[in-house]
Amino acid sequence: MLEAIMPPWVATAELFGDPPDLTLFPEEEALVSGSGDKRRREFRTSRHCAHLALRRLGMDPRPVLRGDRGAPAWPPGVVGSITHCAGYRAAAVARGALSIGIDAEPHLPMPRGVLERIATPAEATALDLLGLPDPGRLLFSAKEAIYKAWYPLTGHWLGFLDATVTFATSPPPLTGSGTFAAEISVHGPGWPARFEGRWLVSGGLIVTAIAVPVPSP
Repeated sequence: MLEAIMPPWVATAELFGDPPDLTLFPEEEALVSGSGDKRRREFRTSRHCAHLALRRLGMDPRPVLRGDRGAPAWPPGVVGSITHCAGYRAAAVARGALSIGIDAEPHLPMPRGVLERIATPAEATALDLLGLPDPGRLLFSAKEAIYKAWYPLTGHWLGFLDATVTFATSPPPLTGSGTFAAEISVHGPGWPARFEGRWLVSGGLIVTAIAVPVPSP
């Protein structure tokens, strides 16, 4: 799923379950030593995906620890992102890029009252045009991917209503794929004012992705 919506210069890896025999580096295991079984399983599989993606970049696997605000700390010269939800774990990495943000969500209805907190009235109206059942999760996922791409570039928080998302679609409507763009209302020196990404809904899952290349000279 993720490879289908990422540019070819991004290395990806994904799994749809938690293999029971995964082992991580001791430094990684220490990060979840006090966590419950569910958290340890999703962490191990997600970090395993990160190792696979790094290998596909031509790099030897190495510990992927936690950086600022708990985000993955990638090797020098590498940017990336990790996501997990029920039944899905994934990672995406690249060299020579500015930022990557990915997110996955189950394609289920949003809890009552959440859409009103994350969507502007214009966004909520536009979601109805996508032809997807319960499209609020798609907007939520896109805004999560936006934040993951935003924070490494700025070091600043971005609220749900600080990004206004516009979707484009391609049929068929019940599986769905397309592109989205986000206009950012928070400004600072060198901060991005716009992101462009892709989305895919299939097999009960939503995946959104943003890859920001280095600007051409």
